[in-house]
Amino acid sequence: MKRKKKRTSFKSKNILIIMTILCVGMIVYGLSAYARLEGLHSAAGYLVTPFQKGMSTVGKILKGTTLSFADVGKLQDENKELKKKVSDLTEQNNLLLQDQDKLERLEQLFALDAEYSEYDKVAASVISKDPGNWYNTFTIDRGTEDGIAVDMNVIADGGLVGIVTETGAHWATVRSIIDDSSNVSAMASSTLDTCLVTGDLTLMEEGKLQFIQLYDKEDVVSIGDKIITSNISDKFLRGILIGYISDISTDANNLTKSGYLVPVVDFAHLQEVLVIKKLKQTGKNSVSSASESGKES
Repeated sequence: MKRKKKRTSFKSKNILIIMTILCVGMIVYGLSAYARLEGLHSAAGYLVTPFQKGMSTVGKILKGTTLSFADVGKLQDENKELKKKVSDLTEQNNLLLQDQDKLERLEQLFALDAEYSEYDKVAASVISKDPGNWYNTFTIDRGTEDGIAVDMNVIADGGLVGIVTETGAHWATVRSIIDDSSNVSAMASSTLDTCLVTGDLTLMEEGKLQFIQLYDKEDVVSIGDKIITSNISDKFLRGILIGYISDISTDANNLTKSGYLVPVVDFAHLQEVLVIKKLKQTGKNSVSSASESGKES
């Protein structure tokens, strides 16, 4: 009977030992598993955290980009609006400048009207011209209904422009003194010695007109003197300024002089003119006037 007790006790001890070992083993395993999990957690933290930060940064960038696109769109709209305002202001400024230029031209015409106050005049605008740089032949917006007639003198810029050559009810054609076919009987204002001013478009490239057959016996006429229409002109009224002498020389015959003058009229930019509503009265009949048309025209 005593032997049986020893066996039973031995078995109990064995079971206790085994249970203790198992418990210790489980504890050790649990601790090692926790350590591994903790390592994995830490490793995951090292890997995931930068990724999360990257995603956050990308999100912020995308958000900023979206806002930037919205700002760009707003700026583009504002830019378009500003451009429109600038365009409108530029147009208004151009209109004001045009009005100012027109006012200045009208003031010049008014002054010219006062300078030749002894003549009745009508203002006209240039509506067309022949091809080329110069207003050698052009059309104005006044005609017979306004009292305009052929051979009436036309002035602008303080001096002689030309003469009316053709008329309609509401228009007229003007041939200026720079035209190749133009000849004007003129004189030096200082001596009243006569000469002939001839049109030449090639000279206008130098801003000049030519005068010939000036009889200056006393050798008084000089550079800077005025050349005006003469009292013996068949078609042009007396005393209208043509220009100023820029060059003068004695001809080969030692009797007359010729040279060049600078016209007072800007024949490249004519826009408004005055037509003198008076014809030159010479007392000559149409036959004699026609015979002399080659001398002055």
